[in-house]
Amino acid sequence: MENAKRIPYGVSNFVEVVEQNQYYVDKTMYLPLLEEQPSSLFLIRPRRFGKSIFLSMLWAYYDIAQKDKFEKRFENLWIGSHPTPLQGTFQVLFLDFSKTAAGSGTLEENFNRYCCNALDGFMRTYSGYYPEALREAFFGSDSAADKLAKIEIEAKRLGYHLYLIIDEYDNFTNIVLSERGEKVYHDLTHASGFYRDHFKLYKGMFERIFMTGVSPVTLDDLTSGFNIGWNISTDHQFNMMLGFSEEDVRTMLQYYKDAGRLPADTDIEAMIAEMKPWYDNYCFAKESLGRDPKMFNCDMVLYYLRHYITLGKSPEQMIDPNTRTDYNKMKKLIQLDKLDGNRKGVLRKITEEGEIVTSLVTTFPAAEITNPEIFPSLLFYYGMLTISATRGGRTVLSIPNNNVRKQYYEFMLEEYQDKRYINLNNLIDLFDNMAYDGHWRETFEFIAHAYKENSSVRSAIEGERNLQGFFTAYLSTNAYYLIAPEVELNHGYCDLFLMPDLLRYDVAHSYILELKYLSTRETEAKAEAQWQEAVEQIKGYAVAPRVRQMAQGTTLHLIIMQFRGHNLTRMEEV
Repeated sequence: MENAKRIPYGVSNFVEVVEQNQYYVDKTMYLPLLEEQPSSLFLIRPRRFGKSIFLSMLWAYYDIAQKDKFEKRFENLWIGSHPTPLQGTFQVLFLDFSKTAAGSGTLEENFNRYCCNALDGFMRTYSGYYPEALREAFFGSDSAADKLAKIEIEAKRLGYHLYLIIDEYDNFTNIVLSERGEKVYHDLTHASGFYRDHFKLYKGMFERIFMTGVSPVTLDDLTSGFNIGWNISTDHQFNMMLGFSEEDVRTMLQYYKDAGRLPADTDIEAMIAEMKPWYDNYCFAKESLGRDPKMFNCDMVLYYLRHYITLGKSPEQMIDPNTRTDYNKMKKLIQLDKLDGNRKGVLRKITEEGEIVTSLVTTFPAAEITNPEIFPSLLFYYGMLTISATRGGRTVLSIPNNNVRKQYYEFMLEEYQDKRYINLNNLIDLFDNMAYDGHWRETFEFIAHAYKENSSVRSAIEGERNLQGFFTAYLSTNAYYLIAPEVELNHGYCDLFLMPDLLRYDVAHSYILELKYLSTRETEAKAEAQWQEAVEQIKGYAVAPRVRQMAQGTTLHLIIMQFRGHNLTRMEEV
């Protein structure tokens, strides 16, 4: 198929996608549902989940200035044959708050300048609707608040319908929070802060408002200035509104295979199976558990697909390198004023156990961002945790996939490296020998030695959990294995399973690692009894049917390491 649709990787403009023959996953069936909600809506989703393109679709649909293009743009989409009476009836003001911090002025000057430019664009678009005298006074003003007031008065007088769309409503304040600190942030969003005052102006002016962001922090701080927003982020009706379902992904892959852009022998189910552990498994509403399919991160899927089409195989790095900046921004916020003991404990618990039971908080002020009880909720909004179950009235939040798991390991690794630097290049050489030649001893001795040297890490928490976290963090720097902690095998949980990534590397060896810890006070008899117990455990794990499946024909090594205090005292393959 000569005219196959282009992959809209990194494209957030709906009009560009539909008019330039790019692939669009239809989300227009949610429009009537959104119209039934209160008129001011907030939706929070992690980065790269399709928020911007969704807002741009709303703009194209409701804008009176784009009304005559409705058929051309929407005829092949669900809403094309089910239009609502509100289609093409609004003057739309579209603001992208990720652009408000740029400039050499003060925060307030930069913010005002951005808003003025956006409002000027609005007035040029709808100039025919407003009298010349008003337009002149409007363009003569250099105050965004003044410009808004002029539009409000005239639109009310003439009976116009106004729609406000804000993308990344929290971006500006998140930057302020992470770079300027809590005091500057507090001044912006409280009492007579200009940011809060600006939100007050929206009240009563716009018939409809739709805002998206990545965290609910600002939402709470602005609430008394702007207390009309309805938060739909954890509403099950909108659980699948952003991101891709497995069916969406399958349909897209099939389209590109039929179009001849993927090799004729491409196994679509195998591609989905490869993507799932890395990009899938998001759920944003408790009521959707067991009812809705889990959601994929759409940018990651497009990254993978683009790579597959270009090279005829999956990417060597399953994590899109372009997401590094997102991760760094998020890390700044998560580590706000550096992690204290309790939040560090929360991160460590999640990294080691893969989940945490908590009460999901829907909004919270910035002052609470470092509160350990609220911290898991913040991680949920950032996409670092997802809803996986309920326990009584509380929610079980779990690490959604390998992509996110790697980020947790990096948090821990940075903390360890910060305390005492270890040369990771040496470790990478050792991983080669371990994966291809089965020479594992040097690798595990190297990490055990690093653990002994890293006394400041040990002093925080002694014991098996600490040991396991340390090994997991360093082993996760290798590319050949997916590190699976606490895998359930034959009714027990092995400490670490190093599962070979055979789709990318022809690894010949896989490993189950059992870590045993004794305090320095324990007797030799206790050490021997613990060792024998470990031998039985690990042999039991090895015969589990899942192990054969995970080892995928590689030579499986069963390694036990016994530590006394911070010293490795015994290590053998059994």
